[in-house]
Amino acid sequence: MSLARIRLSKRMAEEIRNAEMGSSAAATATSAKSRSLWPTVLRWIPTSTNHIIAAEKRLLSLVKTPYVQENVNIGSGPPGSKVRWFGSKSNEQRFINTVTFDAKDGAPTLVMVHGYGASQGFFFRNFDALANRFKVIAIDQLGWGGSSRPDFKCKNTEETEAWFIDSFEEWRKAKNLSNFILLGHSFGGYVAAKYALKHPEHVQHLILVGPAGFQAESTMPESLIQFRASWKGAILNHLWESNFTPQKIIRGLGPWGPNVVRRYTTARFGTYSTGDVLAEGESGLLTDYVYHTLAAKASGELCLKYIFSFGAFARMPLLHSAAEWKVPTTFIYGYQDWMNYEGAQEARKQMKVPCEIIRVPQGGHFVFIDNPSGFHSAVLYACRRFLSLDPDTESLPEGLSSA
Repeated sequence: MSLARIRLSKRMAEEIRNAEMGSSAAATATSAKSRSLWPTVLRWIPTSTNHIIAAEKRLLSLVKTPYVQENVNIGSGPPGSKVRWFGSKSNEQRFINTVTFDAKDGAPTLVMVHGYGASQGFFFRNFDALANRFKVIAIDQLGWGGSSRPDFKCKNTEETEAWFIDSFEEWRKAKNLSNFILLGHSFGGYVAAKYALKHPEHVQHLILVGPAGFQAESTMPESLIQFRASWKGAILNHLWESNFTPQKIIRGLGPWGPNVVRRYTTARFGTYSTGDVLAEGESGLLTDYVYHTLAAKASGELCLKYIFSFGAFARMPLLHSAAEWKVPTTFIYGYQDWMNYEGAQEARKQMKVPCEIIRVPQGGHFVFIDNPSGFHSAVLYACRRFLSLDPDTESLPEGLSSA
């Protein structure tokens, strides 16, 4: 074989080898690209933190008042804390998703805390009206909405309460807030009340909207006692104690989850609404938002069995702490709220601070969505000493009633 032919053979072999290597690299790149696209295209639970924030932004596009969204860093926990969410091996920084609305100079600060299974976007019908009189700040509690979702490692009621109370306090420090009005709805009302008991020096006034956690298991009605004794009740109680949450059902349904949520929001805030029915655009945006907040990683939702026994009776009832109350308080209930305002009446008897109970017509548990104008009137009346030059002359707005 001639030297030229040998050189030609070597060159051809090298080109073939390079072509094979290039083909292999291209195949690897294509495979990697395919793997990166696969979860997006065929994800069983079609959601993520980015989806939550995007859905929040779309929902809040209905609000005319300018606002700023931020992730407030609350660190990895106070030094020496025994709360398990602070025990990150990587010292991962946690954050609280926060929206702050433009306000007039000197306006009192109103911090709004959502309930169980909700997030701050649920107040979308209230932000404009309240921002006219307050500096409104709304948050997603730790483990909810667009906030950090650490693994939930609490093992008892005390640790679980500390998860929410201490993370809220770290948020307050990061925001450098003091002397604010604190409003909490449902489970958020429970957290707000527990926070005010521990840190009363920062809270000017407490507004509890259909708050959970005032009644103990000992007040359970006979009908529920009988139901819990039945086989159906025993199964449901077992699921409750196993921490089987409603959100697990939504995740389990995978791509069918959004349709189930749509049916719920359409029924609750449409067909069976006790007040102002959501417009089609509102309903669609709220549905999208609710789905993504429910289907995301389980975290704060796992508090349920540690805070409440089956039937939503508090394991450490607020009623037992009523005599220790240090912050003036206003309770707001919708007429059709399934939360019983009689628990607030019992607590008021033991309180040594000003306390009033306001009921709003055409409103259920989500009174701020069902009857926004009535809810706004109740909040403004509750805060009259911060808004009026002569609060003692203010009378209860027409349509509202005291309990």
